[in-house]
Amino acid sequence: MHAVAHALAMAGSMAWEIAWALVLGFALSAVVQAVVRRSTVVGALGDGRPRTLALAAGLGMASSSCSYAAVALARSLFRKGADFTASMAFEIASTNLVVELGVLLALLMGWQFTLAEFTGGLLMIVVLALLFRRLLSAQLLGAARRQAERGLAGAMEGHAAMDMSVRREGSFAARLCSPEGFTATAHVFVMEWAAILRDLVLGLLIAGAIAAWVPDSFWQAFFVTGHPLAARLWGPLVGPLVAMASFVCSVGNVPLAVVLWKGGISFGGVVSFIFADLLILPILNIYRRYYGLRMAGFLLGTFYVAMVAAGAVVEFAFGALGLVPDRMTARVPSGGVAWDHTTFLNIAFLLLAALLVVRFLRTGGAAMLRMMGGAP
Repeated sequence: MHAVAHALAMAGSMAWEIAWALVLGFALSAVVQAVVRRSTVVGALGDGRPRTLALAAGLGMASSSCSYAAVALARSLFRKGADFTASMAFEIASTNLVVELGVLLALLMGWQFTLAEFTGGLLMIVVLALLFRRLLSAQLLGAARRQAERGLAGAMEGHAAMDMSVRREGSFAARLCSPEGFTATAHVFVMEWAAILRDLVLGLLIAGAIAAWVPDSFWQAFFVTGHPLAARLWGPLVGPLVAMASFVCSVGNVPLAVVLWKGGISFGGVVSFIFADLLILPILNIYRRYYGLRMAGFLLGTFYVAMVAAGAVVEFAFGALGLVPDRMTARVPSGGVAWDHTTFLNIAFLLLAALLVVRFLRTGGAAMLRMMGGAP
């Protein structure tokens, strides 16, 4: 019982440490999504040109989603006529190039990881586009489109289908500051929290258990920390495999990334580990339902290669530039609640969250929650 209590205490400490950062990240994301209409996205992703892929990445960053909703939305874009490569670029950006992820990485591990995540995410999109251009056949793409048109349900279908943006015309500020803007921001904020909460709690519990129960010597041996060059090569290769086995996606894998970094995984290994939220086993099964078994295997192979390549480039480029931080600066919070700046920030941002939740509930939000897992 003592060991379980220790693990739960570690998870609770991590949750308290990152609470304000999560509220801030989701609030900023909600502000953007409140004024970016979903119809704008579909019309902009009609081909796989570099300019279109860059636009897909930008729109994905503005359409922050949990991994399940991002995968469902990418399938929806593809069915409505978006290019497949552009849809995948949008999917990657909407779950890995988002504000809340960057804030958490900076808070727990250092700004260098935030920079590495955004740099590596763009590299991953580039590598994936090159692989698709070289390896994706018209026959395989056609089979995937026919399977997608069947409309089989995956997860978070209802959430992915919801466009909660402001309908009125006007400038960004005018639309955001209107009553409709307040409502839209509250709706996006609460729905994003509802979508991510399960994975966030699971990630905290897994990270707390590993931090409490698994000795550092195990990770040091697994990540071959005694051989610096081998560790730098091994980290990006094994990072996605650890993520696939953890079943945790989106921002929920950041607490576990902290534990792995403290345990000895390389800098690039952390980056590839975080990217692999799109390859966890439940999502691979959703790919199978969406696009067929062959395309699911193709996505597994190409995504994995792109993640490893991006992690390896980040590993050696950031190392050459002296941007890899000291492991000792990363923190696995364990101190509990104290009257410090974290507590005051949590109080302020939890009050903001409460205000948005009240607005959500007073404007029909409960019915939206019931439709999160609806039909595609």
